[in-house]
Amino acid sequence: MKYGSVCSGIEAATPVWHPLGWEPQWFSEVDPFPSAVLQHHYPHIPNHGDMTKFKEWNNDKTIDLLVGGTPCQSFSVAGLRKGLADPRGNLMLTFLSLADAKKPKWILWENVPGVLTSNGGRDFAALLTALGDIGYGWAYRILDANHFGLAQRRRRVWLVAHRSGDWQSAAGTLFDEQSLCWNPASSGRKRPTTSSTSTECLDEGGLQRSVGSICADSHPGSYTGQDAYSGRLISDYENFKVRRLSVKECERLFGFPDDYTKINWRGKSLDECPQGSRYKAIGNSWAVPCARWIGERINLVETIKNEQAIA
Repeated sequence: MKYGSVCSGIEAATPVWHPLGWEPQWFSEVDPFPSAVLQHHYPHIPNHGDMTKFKEWNNDKTIDLLVGGTPCQSFSVAGLRKGLADPRGNLMLTFLSLADAKKPKWILWENVPGVLTSNGGRDFAALLTALGDIGYGWAYRILDANHFGLAQRRRRVWLVAHRSGDWQSAAGTLFDEQSLCWNPASSGRKRPTTSSTSTECLDEGGLQRSVGSICADSHPGSYTGQDAYSGRLISDYENFKVRRLSVKECERLFGFPDDYTKINWRGKSLDECPQGSRYKAIGNSWAVPCARWIGERINLVETIKNEQAIA
């Protein structure tokens, strides 16, 4: 699977899509620090910069998948909720134009849940209608990073679209029998605490590690719980203190390998890499395990379709 990424940020998907045999063809990121992180990890992949200038890109590579999470500030309930009236919201339409130009088989788009109600739901309806107009069948679903082994709640809308109006493939990616079964007994079950060693997230080596190690460089079991990144605080119960999460802990909250964002930046040493830039880049990224799960599901759907074609 060859893919192009827009609004790439620090690329949450590429570290976990590489083991699937997927290959990025290009990125599109304008923010200097995330762009430097991309250059550090993927020096051979071009970064085209401003996605609104995609017609000027010197790139004729075909892609099987277009992936991106256009800026969410205009749709967030914490923002001004200007929707498509905000230039940042209009990048959603640029994303559609790029999809129409490149005509990939698959599309993956991510945003905040507020996009579903922006402008009374009309903004999201415009996106879905436009996808249909350019030949895509679609499905969408809200996924929470907390259900994918991360020690934070981060609900996001994930939209998958498939060319030739094939909504079944899109739906088959985001939904399975287990997720469609309503189980009232399990809905009230207490979630495991972050000190549990059974919950797993990404590691640089085997790509799995216990979330219980998230505060291993502070005090075990000191993580406070939901929406940790938004407050970036944890409690040190032994010394009765509340402190800011370290950058490394935030990387773990999103499923990145330790020090993924620690780079030589503007001539400074690794230890001088600005923490503020690292916090912002991580907070604007995706939950890595969610991207991994969707990639695996797309692979599964592709395998099934190929087997059916052979039969």
